[in-house]
Amino acid sequence: MIVWLGVGFARIWFSKAGDDRGGGTQSEKETGMTMSMSRRQALVGSLLAVSALVPIPAGAQAQDGDAEARLAELERAHGGRLGVAVLDLANGRRIGHRADERFLMLSTFKTLAAALVLARVDRGEERLDRRIVFSESDLVVWSPVTENRVGRAGMTLAELCEATITLSDNTAGNLLLDSFGGPAALTDYLRSLGDEVTRLDRIEPDLNEHDAPGDLRDTTTPAAMLETLHKLLFGDALSRHSRDQLNAWLTINKTGDQRLRAGFPENWLVGEKTGTNRSGTANDAGVAWPIDRGPILVAAYCEMSSISPEKRNAVLAEVGRIAARI
Repeated sequence: MIVWLGVGFARIWFSKAGDDRGGGTQSEKETGMTMSMSRRQALVGSLLAVSALVPIPAGAQAQDGDAEARLAELERAHGGRLGVAVLDLANGRRIGHRADERFLMLSTFKTLAAALVLARVDRGEERLDRRIVFSESDLVVWSPVTENRVGRAGMTLAELCEATITLSDNTAGNLLLDSFGGPAALTDYLRSLGDEVTRLDRIEPDLNEHDAPGDLRDTTTPAAMLETLHKLLFGDALSRHSRDQLNAWLTINKTGDQRLRAGFPENWLVGEKTGTNRSGTANDAGVAWPIDRGPILVAAYCEMSSISPEKRNAVLAEVGRIAARI
């Protein structure tokens, strides 16, 4: 099997730092923006130097017991639940911890919503330059971009996708959902990709909390999210141009510098989408490109209400370090 690692998404521009509050009043505290523009540009240059074709050995499913033991110890040291799935596309190796257990997606659903917009563009059912006009009544908590664009000329779908992923703008996420029929339509799209697990049932901000134990609404598993991201970012679920665009938005995300990104080597390019709620959950899911080999996909979901937001970020950064060494 050969996976094409597109380079078109490297033609991107960089904007100012932002924040992701994931539907609550608590900041994710992820917005240090430690990566300067020059560093991001250098990483893009490094990516372009890598061969665009990454061979994956057929049937390579080796488990790294040491890495999985470190994930289990990371969970034990902090309490709560840690769900992780990792796939190294260079050698096919997988590691996981609670990879088949359900977690709230939180704002990690926004990658999937943007992907469905792009899929509709690929099918000729939508245009990224279509403008959507919205009113103040559409605004929900944490809308740093859309709150400044009420009325007037609205925003294009491309602008809404960028705001949704790079700043986790909740109103933008809701407008994307509305553009294709709501949460049920997104779930149907995921089923069409073979994902029988991930489901979206509500919109922002309601999707960020469970009403009772065992509530399956708005959940995924790390393994399911990983496989879906694999199909969207490297498979044929989207056109090459749309894959490049989705990768570009993830790469310039501004809400995750203290999470998975912080654990990967500084000369790796990373694209990811975070999620946070007020009940002690912090998530991050995306892809990292080493400078000299194939990419690594990671989906990490952290339910640890007894520790601080900064410590939850540190747990996810450690997941990145573990993933980088498999």
